Amino acid sequence: MAAITDMVSLEQRGDIALVLIDNPPVNALSHGVRLGLLRAFEQVADDAAVKGVVLACRGRTFIAGADITEFGKPPKAPGLQEPQTAIEDCPKPVVAAIHGTALGGGLEVAMCAHYRVGDPAAQYGQPEVKLGLLPGAGGTQRLPRVTGVAKALEMCAIGDPIGSQEALAAGLIDAIIEGDLVDGAVAFAEQLVAEGAPLKKIRDRDEKIEEARANRAVFDDFRKSIARKTRNFHAPAKNVDLIEAALDTPFDDALEQEREVFEDLMAGRQSQAQRYYFFAERQAAKVPDLPRDTALREVRTVGILGAGTMGGGIAMNFLNAGVPVKIVERDRESLERGIGVVRKNYQRSARRGRFTMEQVEERMSLLDAGTDKSVFADVDMVIEAVFELMPLKKSVFTELDAICREGAILATNTSGLNVNEIAAVTKRPHDVIGTHFFSPANVMKLLEIVRGDETAEDVLATTLQVSKTIGKIPAVVGVAPGFVGNRLLHQRGLEAERLILEGAPPARVDSVLYEFGLPMGPFAMGDLAGLDVGWDPDDTHGRTVREVLCESGRRGQKNGRGYYIYDPETRAPSPDPEVLDLIRDFASRHGVAQRDDHSDEEILDRCLLPMANMGAKILEEGKAMRSSDIDVVWVNGYGWPVYQGGPMFWAEGMGLDTVAAKIKDYGAKLGGAHWELSPLIEQLASEGNSFQDLPPQKIR
Repeated sequence: MAAITDMVSLEQRGDIALVLIDNPPVNALSHGVRLGLLRAFEQVADDAAVKGVVLACRGRTFIAGADITEFGKPPKAPGLQEPQTAIEDCPKPVVAAIHGTALGGGLEVAMCAHYRVGDPAAQYGQPEVKLGLLPGAGGTQRLPRVTGVAKALEMCAIGDPIGSQEALAAGLIDAIIEGDLVDGAVAFAEQLVAEGAPLKKIRDRDEKIEEARANRAVFDDFRKSIARKTRNFHAPAKNVDLIEAALDTPFDDALEQEREVFEDLMAGRQSQAQRYYFFAERQAAKVPDLPRDTALREVRTVGILGAGTMGGGIAMNFLNAGVPVKIVERDRESLERGIGVVRKNYQRSARRGRFTMEQVEERMSLLDAGTDKSVFADVDMVIEAVFELMPLKKSVFTELDAICREGAILATNTSGLNVNEIAAVTKRPHDVIGTHFFSPANVMKLLEIVRGDETAEDVLATTLQVSKTIGKIPAVVGVAPGFVGNRLLHQRGLEAERLILEGAPPARVDSVLYEFGLPMGPFAMGDLAGLDVGWDPDDTHGRTVREVLCESGRRGQKNGRGYYIYDPETRAPSPDPEVLDLIRDFASRHGVAQRDDHSDEEILDRCLLPMANMGAKILEEGKAMRSSDIDVVWVNGYGWPVYQGGPMFWAEGMGLDTVAAKIKDYGAKLGGAHWELSPLIEQLASEGNSFQDLPPQKIR
């Protein structure tokens, strides 16, 4: 074996050359890989003893994409096009042998080979769109030529990978290799040599894009199908445009266009935000003071107290992961209603083709339901999901402390109560942790893991592992009212309420935030959740607009009247003139002058700047480890658009000096504690630094 670079080697298998990439952990297309590929293929092209070539990778995967750490840095020659050309123009048949994942630039390299084979479990994809980009090395041009336009549109503009069987059916690979992949690929190459097989260059293939030339409606239909999901995103539309360009633009010209658009997207704020978030999500599970070798507790069975909307949703997460669940409700009627909802949710998913009815029954068979808490005596973890009332939580944990075995993890699904206070009623506060699931718990990805003052390291480490098992994205936070997500939400709510009192209609405020990219504004969200959630009809005195609406019989979507009126058939909202009158009367009684000149910028600033300000205060208090963790909470728990990065990233993009000046200005005009500038923002702004310059800190 000859080393070409420290990442690429070359060996001979008879008359077949084997080019091997070894760049752990994912064989990314780093400079050493690109240079090694170029030199290796230059060498085999001139070697008369070589009749064919196999390109393969060591380790757990084929090339899984570009080296994202090189993004934004000065380019280092060679780029990717040079080794791609060397592979494509090789005068001997080249077979790419794919295992693990061939993603992004990895698939673009594989498509320069004349043939491709894969193992049965391999995955193939162009996921660049998820980083706000498009394939920049021929993916939008080669893929439609080999798979057809419809499949290429899905793979590039949506970004989800496909498996070997689907890749074979689409023509992306030529064979699936059972057994040893490299041996099989070498045998495949030997057969090509023996048969004198042609050197198939995808760039020269035209038959599959010819089909799309005769049916250009495929592009408009696809654009319509993804319009809602990709609202405000730039990259999906650019991917579609470039694939459409493959129909009429000469290949080399289209490659140049692709590269130009790639560079534009790379420099844009959306891709910067999406790349930032890519790393933020992966960092969120890393706790700086938690030893990597912390021993985990076994979690083989889970108990859930409460079979309501939240408890049932939490249970589904574990059932989906194959973890047996014991769920307990206070009475048989509530229990049967809750279990019925779980079953209906599964059956609905089965009707949509997500899984079979047999799989529904497999999940339900793992659920043991009853009304006696004593069944929790032998579970490894209990999650309570009862009403958000501190006396009730304390009562529950006193019981669990007496019932559960030593070493069991006791978790509270509180959205903002003091976890330390709950833990204090037990004799084992080190076993207590907060697990704040977001509703609907079987859908929402976020899990706020609340680290109490006495939470043991192995309890935290195990809960992080549990979050991975059930497919959640964790964010470790500290004990404070509302933790991280809801504390920021409260700040937005304060200003949104003040804006409507000043005369900005609820629909206007909601519209500005929707256009920013949020799934809905605060008033539409209130109607969806139910305006009467937390409202006490025995203790209501018209102290807020929400109380006034509840007193007037408005409950939100549940009864068709809230901040909006809802069509009984379509549930489409429309503004309610009576609500505007109620708001005007309320403002008049409280001496709030109304005006009609709120700009979109003012509405956005007043709703979002207090959120970033609170985020900075949370960092000062040590209730979040990183500013990026706060962004992870808001992207996954509240629908903050990933192309805006998160409230902290958004504020950084404005410039912290500008943020500080605006907060001071609004504070002087409006008053209120939420407009008191965070000293951290003031300090960072004066130093010319950002939140991302701060090292991760221990939760305290």
